[in-house]
Amino acid sequence: MMRPTKSPLQAMVLYSSILSQLVGSVLIGLFTGMWLDERFGTAPLFLIVGLFAGLAIGIWAMLQTIRKFDSGDP
Repeated sequence: MMRPTKSPLQAMVLYSSILSQLVGSVLIGLFTGMWLDERFGTAPLFLIVGLFAGLAIGIWAMLQTIRKFDSGDP
């Protein structure tokens, strides 16, 4: 059975969603890490940890979004 084709607008929504999830999670991780470093005087330890944590969460959210998009669930 063939899959129904997706419209170009759906692809644009997918790309926008992925971009916002990745950028948002990385920025939240960076700013949280900077705040923790300032609070505890441990620069750049928490900045790096926050960066990697934000990146990992962003990638996980991106994979979930793609999986949902591929399955056709609303």
